[in-house]
Amino acid sequence: MYTQLDIETHFEGKLKIAYLNQPDTMNALTKPSLADLRDFIKECSEDSTVRCVAISGRGRAFCSGQNLDDAFVQGNEHHDNDIIRKIVTDYYNPLVMEITRCRKPVVALVNGPAVGAGAMLALISDFVLAADKSYFAQAFSNIGLIPDTGGTYFLPKLMGRQLANYLAFTGKKLSAEEAKSYGLVAEVFSEEEFVPKSMEILEKMANMPTAAIKLTKKAFANSYNNTLKEQLELEADLQQEAAETEDFREGVSAFLQKRKPDYKGK
Repeated sequence: MYTQLDIETHFEGKLKIAYLNQPDTMNALTKPSLADLRDFIKECSEDSTVRCVAISGRGRAFCSGQNLDDAFVQGNEHHDNDIIRKIVTDYYNPLVMEITRCRKPVVALVNGPAVGAGAMLALISDFVLAADKSYFAQAFSNIGLIPDTGGTYFLPKLMGRQLANYLAFTGKKLSAEEAKSYGLVAEVFSEEEFVPKSMEILEKMANMPTAAIKLTKKAFANSYNNTLKEQLELEADLQQEAAETEDFREGVSAFLQKRKPDYKGK
């Protein structure tokens, strides 16, 4: 179904991992791979069996950003002067929206370099797990472009205006540990531990009360624009919605019975 992705399924279908599968180009993004990834995220969001989604890369890189041949050679063939706007509008922006509104947690497994749009693909995920040999670079300025893939929206919010400006203007590489110190990465593991430690976290996420996580994502997303009063009102509404789920009832029952909860994501 997906020609540009290698899909793995784990934990009886609760976890799906999409690997960008163009190792010869360090998983550079093309229109077909962006469309596949967008459709994959949308499918997982709508599939009640799936409880957690992850994105990673085959080979030695997570993602090296936009494949320039895919963008410019085809654009020149069609004499289209507006090709960049169309790629951003038709391919990148829909992917950003699918990831941010996905009903399931979306985790980036950064196994190697994450550059340009590849860095932002990781950073717009709900959280990032990184191998210690990986790095992140906002390399857009190196070819005279601005951060896209949600970069101008998320970077200042993730790390503040000063650091966002510095990284965007200079294209400086951040090691995985530096990225963690700036709050861009949740956990960093050695190359040997990266897969087993990441899978431990993904298994935990795949067995969490997914409905509550969906509502938490919604609350955090709205916090960017809400006043405190509006956010408190939203919290009350979403908390009531969470309290009406099967997962909440199971969580309370398990607590009272002193047993491990068996959440269904409903």
